[in-house]
Amino acid sequence: MFTGLIEGTGTLLRIDRHGPDAKMVLQARYAMENLTLGESIAVDGACLTVVSFEGTVFTVDVSAETLSCTTLGRKQLGKRLNLERALRLGDRLGGHLVSGHVDAIGILKDRVREGRSWRLVFEVPIEITRYIIEKGSVAINGISLTVNGCSEGRFDVNIIPHTAKETTIEELQVGDAVNIETDLIGKYVEKMLRSWTSSEEKPPKKSAIDAAFLQQHGFL
Repeated sequence: MFTGLIEGTGTLLRIDRHGPDAKMVLQARYAMENLTLGESIAVDGACLTVVSFEGTVFTVDVSAETLSCTTLGRKQLGKRLNLERALRLGDRLGGHLVSGHVDAIGILKDRVREGRSWRLVFEVPIEITRYIIEKGSVAINGISLTVNGCSEGRFDVNIIPHTAKETTIEELQVGDAVNIETDLIGKYVEKMLRSWTSSEEKPPKKSAIDAAFLQQHGFL
């Protein structure tokens, strides 16, 4: 589990393809203290597992599923990526709950300067926009952001100078693809409500206890 508060960025050094999956070698641009084998790191919003490390260089496994559902397979060597290590119990939750499981790939459609900030407009698959609400939370390349406005298939966010400086989001150009993770809580609420509604719509099951059953067992 993550918060969407990016700790720093890393440079993609190498991608080793192994059939449908791959290993990615990255170098963090900040000190990663007490890194351990098997720990989770969100790389541009995708939760990946550390399989080896030396100093600030580490290697992660990338499954075929992750390559197909995220932008990681499209990254060029030398590209900067957002990094966040997993949340520890007791840490401040300054962003929002982020699982690192990318829902879809979005496309930057517009970027407009507004004072010292940028307003970015993204296009996403229509089926995930039901989880994106005005003033709600969304993760873009692992960055926790507040939704300014949304419509069917689109939403926009505001990027303050601090976020632009500490992440890679200011480097995005119109047409670039990004990893989108919608609000985790909304998806659980929808599933629970759908299950409840479905059970309400089903006709009640016929009871196996009837007059014949009672008579057979000596109650009548």
